[in-house]
Amino acid sequence: MAIVVRLDDVLHERRMTLTELAETVGITLANLSILKTGKARAVRFSTLEAICEALQCQPGDLLEYVSSASDAPPAAAVAHQRLKGPLRLAEGDEAAPT
Repeated sequence: MAIVVRLDDVLHERRMTLTELAETVGITLANLSILKTGKARAVRFSTLEAICEALQCQPGDLLEYVSSASDAPPAAAVAHQRLKGPLRLAEGDEAAPT
């Protein structure tokens, strides 16, 4: 799973530069760049609130959750399941009615 930061998109829509946003919000350009590139490990709610206020947007406009391939079962588990094949009845067992 990954959180994608869409700050560039919102800035473009608002015709605002990262420098202008940094000055408006009172955050260093370096810290905004870290956030914009997705390298930030955390964001304070107060920072997110200030950015949303400056850009007149919602947090969901800036952040998006994207499921990654790591959420899928490992390939080895899928291959093992395929090798098991259908269940076979032992001699003397009867099939359950369908």
